[in-house]
Amino acid sequence: MTSFTWGQVVARRLRRHGLATAGADLPATVSAMCGAHAQVMSAAEASIGVRVAGATRTDVRRALWTDRTIVKTRGPRGTVHLLAAADLPMWTGALGALPPPPYATGANALMTPDQVDQVVAAVDGALRDAELTGQELTARVVAACGPWAGEPVMEAFQGRWPRWMQAMEAASRRGALCFGPNRGRQTTYTSPARWLPGFTPMPAGTALPALVRHYLHAYGPATPAHFAKWLAVGQRWARDLFARSDLEQVTVDGEPAWVVAGDTRAAGRPRGVRLLPYFDAYGIGCHPREKVFPGRAAQRALNRGQAGNFAVLLVDGTVAGIWHQRRSGKRIAVTVEAFGTLRPSRLVALGEQVERLGEILEGTPTLTLGEVTVGGHA
Repeated sequence: MTSFTWGQVVARRLRRHGLATAGADLPATVSAMCGAHAQVMSAAEASIGVRVAGATRTDVRRALWTDRTIVKTRGPRGTVHLLAAADLPMWTGALGALPPPPYATGANALMTPDQVDQVVAAVDGALRDAELTGQELTARVVAACGPWAGEPVMEAFQGRWPRWMQAMEAASRRGALCFGPNRGRQTTYTSPARWLPGFTPMPAGTALPALVRHYLHAYGPATPAHFAKWLAVGQRWARDLFARSDLEQVTVDGEPAWVVAGDTRAAGRPRGVRLLPYFDAYGIGCHPREKVFPGRAAQRALNRGQAGNFAVLLVDGTVAGIWHQRRSGKRIAVTVEAFGTLRPSRLVALGEQVERLGEILEGTPTLTLGEVTVGGHA
């Protein structure tokens, strides 16, 4: 049985996430990292940009809205992601086969399974040849399904949403819906089939093991419990899926973990300084969390144990600080709080990362670290 040290695991993950050496192909990088979180688009643009040599937010937007080599849709845990278009058949085939999320089952369910199917079919029909706002899509769904679909019974941030919207995640999972370009300040939705000719979800029996392999390539060695957390599914379900996939057991510092069969090559020592935006996939997807966020990082860079709510300073693959930015026109003021002393070479690397962030976001950055201020130019 192959044995890994924790340092070797970190080095593998950094390399495969494009955080050791930046890649050259934008959609291939998005694929390798299992998608970029896109709750906030500027964060998604920075996540991708830091991994792709020379890429800017304009390149990400072109890939998304013009070239359509990446797609904005709901990914693992139902959260908004940018996914590689070439992977979308796998993603929808796998996500469409997952157990329903807890908010849509039991006493929380606002629709029967048959009504969910009706809504998904109505969404699919409405978006095949259109980009619609939420209000426009609601009108189409209600017209197809009946008044019950439009009843305002779903709890929302400031009021209630129509009933059918509880099935919006199901429509995304099954490949009937993805995001379109904003219309002014309004979000629009469209069909992946409209943008990606020939698109169809992969059969679940093929897609689910493929997703496990995809995940383990980016985040392995890992356990079924890690995978379950990443995908928001039950651990027993995840263990059963691991058992049906072509995997190999290894150890990490003596503890059992899994990789894709034959993928046991170790990497060198983890090295490098990176600024990762909030919701970056590396911080959210890497486990064990206590090793990724050690010591002070657990208190300052996590929110009740959850990753993503803070932008982080990564040193040799481990969270070593937090940072934030304030933008005013082209000026981007970056403030970094390191959890320890950064030696001169790390400080130089940090300055280079701030310069790179300015390039990605097409602005002029400055770095503040304690009482030390370093100017930068995009």
